[in-house]
Amino acid sequence: MQWDYIIVGAGSAGCVVAKRLADAGKKVLLLEAGGSDAYHWVHIPMGYLYCIGNPRTDWMFQTAAEPGLNGRSLIYPRGKVLGGCSSINGMLYLRGQAADYDGWRQMGNTGWGWDDVLPYFKKSEDYVDGPSDMHGAGGEWRVDNQRLHWDVLDDWMEAAAGAGIPKVTDFNTGNNEGVGYFRVNQKRGWRMNTARAFLRSTKGQALKVETHAHTRRVLIEDGRCVGVEYEQGGVVKTARAAGEVILSAGAIGSPQILQLSGIGPGAVLQRNGIETRHDNARIGANLQDHLQLRCAWKLQGAKTLNTMANSLWGKAKIGLEYALKRSGPMSMAPSQLGAFAKSRPDLATPDLEFHVQPLTLEAFGQPLHDFPAMTASVCNLRPESRGVVEITSPDPKAKPKIAPNYLATEGDRQTAVNAIRLARHVMEQSPMAKYAPEEMKPGLTAVSDVELARAAGDVGTTIFHPSGTVHMGADETAPLDPRLRLRGIEGLRVVDCSVMPTITSGNTNSPTIMIAEKASDMILQDARG
Repeated sequence: MQWDYIIVGAGSAGCVVAKRLADAGKKVLLLEAGGSDAYHWVHIPMGYLYCIGNPRTDWMFQTAAEPGLNGRSLIYPRGKVLGGCSSINGMLYLRGQAADYDGWRQMGNTGWGWDDVLPYFKKSEDYVDGPSDMHGAGGEWRVDNQRLHWDVLDDWMEAAAGAGIPKVTDFNTGNNEGVGYFRVNQKRGWRMNTARAFLRSTKGQALKVETHAHTRRVLIEDGRCVGVEYEQGGVVKTARAAGEVILSAGAIGSPQILQLSGIGPGAVLQRNGIETRHDNARIGANLQDHLQLRCAWKLQGAKTLNTMANSLWGKAKIGLEYALKRSGPMSMAPSQLGAFAKSRPDLATPDLEFHVQPLTLEAFGQPLHDFPAMTASVCNLRPESRGVVEITSPDPKAKPKIAPNYLATEGDRQTAVNAIRLARHVMEQSPMAKYAPEEMKPGLTAVSDVELARAAGDVGTTIFHPSGTVHMGADETAPLDPRLRLRGIEGLRVVDCSVMPTITSGNTNSPTIMIAEKASDMILQDARG
């Protein structure tokens, strides 16, 4: 069968595009390298702990050793399952700032300003408080309140207010400055992923979803992309598209597939023995990510998850509450309380985001500490550092090189220093005094700028927001034009977070869904001529 459209990747973007095209009557083939999301830990919110680092749901990537992180390599989770990263992520609904999108438009990306994209955020939204000028209701993408409460987080919010960060109830109105509780992509205490939200509500009869279908390369004939070669069940297959091939494989997968297809930096392709079909040095470059600095404090007399979950009785109570009410710690997003603040007063908009949690552990996947404690991770929302994604072999199953290049600039290092100092300043406010906080990370031995910059390299880790690796731009050397069409090859479009010219000032999942909504309209418009 020849398809109108082939979409590679059934993740946060691919599921949206598949639904919109299929509902418009198009014949759509959706290829997903992972398996079904019919796995209980995908749908229980706290199940991200069992999905990240699990080859059933995670690509199991790692970064190269990072000089800015004092030679450390990080795990780099990416969803390998229906729903993609929306099946394993933190479920936080955040759009970023109006200035992010107005900045895209000012770069020459016509149609991508805040006023242009707001209707696409609202289009699929089902907001807990109903429709308004800023929010939509009745759409596929549920935005809900969290279903648990921690006194220690209320006190941290008061402390942040005492440090000059105003209290807010909505981070998604264009200016996200303030402290408050995150809204989450959940429904009645269950995770809302894009497979559940979009694929299972598709009305079109001509959508075919293939799982365990690992895309090897796109097929190019006479300068046009005409299909996809993929492997399924040990058999190499091909599928052809009369309209377009749409890569929605994410900031790692999309540049990897392009490079495997001979589209990318000529030197990288030659080094791996791949014929160059289209030379563009910026495919796989421009990698941006939010590096979080995990600042942590031991507390006295606080109720935190550390103490609740460190006994069989405590775990039983947590499980029973979720079973009966769909609330409590098993309904938790990884972070409940958030804050957006400025690392220095001369900035127009916040450049820091806090993710505050009533728990501590040495590293992701390790046990909770057995004493009361809390973490206030803080990330630089607008990093200057740029990294790369490059194939390491012509084998489609070989993992690519991922080198985010964290803390590579003096500006990023100084922002990290300022971020740690602001986290300390919040903890010094009177609402936290009753807990007698004792800094665990980075530790009070780090005081000077030089010491704090090194400490940032010791405690920094990804918050899982890679983007920008196949970015759009008005500049002819940018891989994509502002309609997300790949320059130099007809019939090929990229729709995922890799298209961002600069990373958004917040979590990237819902901006990716917005991109998919807007791209779907552009694809259908272009098909009509």
